[in-house]
Amino acid sequence: MDLTLDTRDVDGRTVVAVSGEIDVYTAPKLRDKITELVAAGSYQIVIDMEGVEFLDSTGLGVLVGGLKKVRAHEGSLQLVCNQDRLLKIFRITGLAKVFVIHETAEAALA
Repeated sequence: MDLTLDTRDVDGRTVVAVSGEIDVYTAPKLRDKITELVAAGSYQIVIDMEGVEFLDSTGLGVLVGGLKKVRAHEGSLQLVCNQDRLLKIFRITGLAKVFVIHETAEAALA
């Protein structure tokens, strides 16, 4: 399964809609996108994971790394996730307390 990333700007924030699987093979693509956005001055990022079918520890590491990158610039990286199987991963790892997780992109942008 491939990973697709669609980026759009909404009111000064960058939304990255992610579809597919975030695993050891595809996670570098997401990491590179976050790095590219931060380098371009985007420090308010929303990762929309509604289309994500699978997430492994490499993907979690990329999200944590992205959070560190934006926080270095007083920014934020928020997640959109409403799938129980993915939310369970965030709860088990304790990352549900680290990330702000919204049910919808609209809620993240409100």
